[in-house]
Amino acid sequence: MSDFGRRTESTETVSKTDRTEQGAQERNYSVTKRLQTELRNLMLAGPKGVTAFPEGDTIFKWVGTIEGPKGTVFEGFSYKVTLQFENGYPFTPPVVKMKTPCFHPNIDLAGNICLDILKDCWSALFDVSTILISLQSLLGEPNVDSPLNTTAAAMWTDQKQYRKYLLANYGDGRK
Repeated sequence: MSDFGRRTESTETVSKTDRTEQGAQERNYSVTKRLQTELRNLMLAGPKGVTAFPEGDTIFKWVGTIEGPKGTVFEGFSYKVTLQFENGYPFTPPVVKMKTPCFHPNIDLAGNICLDILKDCWSALFDVSTILISLQSLLGEPNVDSPLNTTAAAMWTDQKQYRKYLLANYGDGRK
């Protein structure tokens, strides 16, 4: 192959790399703008009982707080969650995990959460507020037919016992 052919190949490779990097930077910029808008909306008119803010100096990792819903076994408890956003956001959901231990049918001991909107039912129309409200709702209305924590699911039917168990074992999660 001639030197000319090699240079052309090399130029094409660099050109593709540049376009890929430029595309990633543009996606990164649009994700950053979207997250900044969501943060502003949460701060100005966020739903009651939930908050979230970027952790440290990156807009791509947030820490949120969810208050246990009133009238449920989780009333009076407060839970921290982490949200990790990738460049595909909002077209792909963030990775959301419970940071505070939570004994719940749809949350395992490692903090993994079984919630359809964080997986198959995700929509680019959802935002951080939607996620936090959905998690708060899940606390009071778990899907016991598809549990991650089978022990919690089995106990769920007796709400008095469940609350007693929470207070005895997770009382430090109270406000």
